[in-house]
Amino acid sequence: MPQRLLKRSLLSALALSLLIFALLSAVTFRPTPTPLGAELIRHKKLPSIAYGVHISVWWNETARARDFEYVRLMRFGYAKQIFGWRDIQPSDSQPPNWSIADDVVAEANYRGVKLIARLGKPPDWAIRLDRNEYEPPFDERAFAAFCGALAARYTGRIVGYQIWNEPNLHREWLGKTPNAAAYVKALAPCAQAIRAADPQAIILTAGLAPTGTLSPQSIPDTLYLQEMYRAGAARYYDVLGLNAPGYALPPETPPDDPRLDGHSWQVFRHVEVMRALQVANGDGHKQVAILEMGWTTDQRETLKAPDGSLQPNPYRWHAVSEEQQAAYLVAAFEYAAQHWRPWISLMVVLYLADLSWTPEDEEYWWALNDPGFDQRMRPAFFALANAPRYIDDVYVPPILDGINPYTPLPPRPKD
Repeated sequence: MPQRLLKRSLLSALALSLLIFALLSAVTFRPTPTPLGAELIRHKKLPSIAYGVHISVWWNETARARDFEYVRLMRFGYAKQIFGWRDIQPSDSQPPNWSIADDVVAEANYRGVKLIARLGKPPDWAIRLDRNEYEPPFDERAFAAFCGALAARYTGRIVGYQIWNEPNLHREWLGKTPNAAAYVKALAPCAQAIRAADPQAIILTAGLAPTGTLSPQSIPDTLYLQEMYRAGAARYYDVLGLNAPGYALPPETPPDDPRLDGHSWQVFRHVEVMRALQVANGDGHKQVAILEMGWTTDQRETLKAPDGSLQPNPYRWHAVSEEQQAAYLVAAFEYAAQHWRPWISLMVVLYLADLSWTPEDEEYWWALNDPGFDQRMRPAFFALANAPRYIDDVYVPPILDGINPYTPLPPRPKD
């Protein structure tokens, strides 16, 4: 054999050996020490990191199977789906309708995807808008009954429950002035009901919206979290939920960057500010979950208002290109792996698109794919699918050329 061919053959053999070793070996990975209480974590409720994506599969059976398969193709282990109270129990005079919920849970379990249920969306019969701001704007006892019935029906099949979303915003608190004590009054009985029905289920607080505005429409997430602790929230959750939408800057941008002028909520690493509050309130032994994360690509100059007129696009100032979105999402996971473990747990990316979304919907521009059946997967989908994984102390390498990590599905269980 000519020397050049022999050398090439040896190099190919060496490359193949290294590739097989990387794929078959568990590589120990240690996070960089941080002052955010890594040493306080003794018992993790969730892996660090648990890779998740927000899905919207409630109303369409065909999309349901497809999107859960997309989660598998992304090599993500978790999916978050809204389980709307009003969608399951629209009437207080009729028993709950579990048919769609049964199908969603069955599909997730069949495909080996761990399910996080986001609870909220109260039915009209349970709304109580005449209450003062220190009470939930809905019947919390009826909500607790719903929470308990859901957990009892799916014991061991739904991993965790997110109790509401962004209650520090007027629009998410049924149009009422946000109030942390009122939220805790809803969180407490729901958490207690879930724990009674399924002691192994994980209780996650609502993801709080990062904002620096204090008004009847919003409360800064820092102030809101502090008030949650003052109201006794620590007793009623296992993992602290936060939302961390990216804005115009890369994810590694520090929260004290001078460009922010003190507005740390405008960067991904604002999570560190919230974690520091958790530690300061004596709750640092619990993990943090990011329940919404992403970067919008909505660079339109104007939007159509409800009256049909055009108005300046309020999202344009922090929009990025699709290529930046992909790079920033991968970098966000990398940064969390390097600096936030083991206190970081679930990280949920926005979104696999709902079939019905159009460019007029804000969510359309955060998604990893175009809506519909003949859709395009955007660069972020492929970037996340191919990126490495850091799960506790195990490093899972990126997908390399010629390697197919796809695992065939088992036979579907018969009814």
